[in-house]
Amino acid sequence: MSTTVTMTLDEIKNLPPLTEKRRKEMDSFKNEDFSDIPKMTKEELKEFKPWYEVHPEWVKIKKGDVHTKIDMDLLDALKQGGKGYQKRLNQALRWAYENNCPFMQLNN
Repeated sequence: MSTTVTMTLDEIKNLPPLTEKRRKEMDSFKNEDFSDIPKMTKEELKEFKPWYEVHPEWVKIKKGDVHTKIDMDLLDALKQGGKGYQKRLNQALRWAYENNCPFMQLNN
């Protein structure tokens, strides 16, 4: 019988690498005893949501490189906060987009 052990991330990082024998054991493992897991109804299963809806903060949004010109007073204001002005610009644009800013919907 195995014992559950709680470890910190640093402890996990310092574990020795898995041997080839142990990898094969893990790959061939098949659990056939599910007696401790209650059956779920279709209605209960429908309540599950994808992980990216439950934790949208875990979703890594793809970023693209853009060359654009910005008014110097806006750029100076963004840079006054120090390092990370591009992130602040992205946050301002994201806020405008998520809050239905009318400028985000202009077609001309």
